[in-house]
Amino acid sequence: MSRIGKAPITVPSGVDVKVDGTTVTVKGKQGELSRTLPATMKIDLTDGVITVDRPNDEPDQRALHGLTRSLLNNMVVGCAEGFSKRLELIGTGYRVQQKGKALEVNVGYSHPIPVEPIGTNTLKADGQNFIDISGPSKEDVGEQAAQIRKVRKPNPYTGKGIKYSDEVIRRKAGKTAAGTGA
Repeated sequence: MSRIGKAPITVPSGVDVKVDGTTVTVKGKQGELSRTLPATMKIDLTDGVITVDRPNDEPDQRALHGLTRSLLNNMVVGCAEGFSKRLELIGTGYRVQQKGKALEVNVGYSHPIPVEPIGTNTLKADGQNFIDISGPSKEDVGEQAAQIRKVRKPNPYTGKGIKYSDEVIRRKAGKTAAGTGA
């Protein structure tokens, strides 16, 4: 049996879960998420504990078992506590400014790059060199962070660019000063 799939999900207080066939809706203090899950998975909600069961041991059903449980757990955690990512801008003149709910990123191009929030995400400029992304959906927060990072990926030679705050950029050696004789 799947180790992830068979683990029960405890619903914290303040979070309301509704199972309607294959559609699960979760409401909490961070927001509301709804998702349609695979029809073959059996989702059971009793006494504040969600369990996921699979119909058989076929490889595709085993894979869906763990996936379904992980998606449900992320929904519950997201609505209860939320998810967040922090990005860091490294480089001379690289900065970020808050423009209402959106951000304006200057990273060495001739023009500033506008960044709009995805879904229910909140974007916050922390100083001039940090971006905080938070929201109830782990998928949306990760996608937003990846899109912002893609604007100017970190350069392995100089270290300049937009990186996750916990990311380590492996630096490469540049060209050697002089070659050996002819």
